[in-house]
Amino acid sequence: MNSLLKLSATLGHALQAKHWQLALAESCTGGMAAQAVTAIAGSSGWFDRGFVTYSNAAKNEMLGVPSTLIDEFGAVSEPVAEAMALGALQHSQAQLSAAVTGVAGPGGGSPHKPVGTVCFAWAYRDSGGDTTVIQTWAVETRHFGGDRTHIREQAASHLLAGLLALATSR
Repeated sequence: MNSLLKLSATLGHALQAKHWQLALAESCTGGMAAQAVTAIAGSSGWFDRGFVTYSNAAKNEMLGVPSTLIDEFGAVSEPVAEAMALGALQHSQAQLSAAVTGVAGPGGGSPHKPVGTVCFAWAYRDSGGDTTVIQTWAVETRHFGGDRTHIREQAASHLLAGLLALATSR
């Protein structure tokens, strides 16, 4: 958890410097990234909100992820992760968002999506001139090893590291 806290603090400094807010959409991590972020004193200055959307219905109802997308690709997929990240921005005041959905195990895996398969997406709100556009920055799938706790910790860490890269690149 120490690495999550260090990442969160560094991310917080980067967001504060730009006066940006963050929104998170988490499934397999169950709010672990949001927990690390809110453990940082002063995070209310840069963390807008988090969505823990563990069920498919929650992804649809809270983030606007189309049921057809979940039916076609599965909840653990890059298209769903991307829709979650975009939905987090659409349902918040944040400038940056990230989403994670995966198979933490020990059950639930399949030959095509084994335990440890985790999909990520990062997005941002680009306000230029008279328009505001929400855009995807990156989407990827990673495969982590270890037990449920280790997979979830690796996923939360990767999610926050991606946010830090996004915050420092914009």
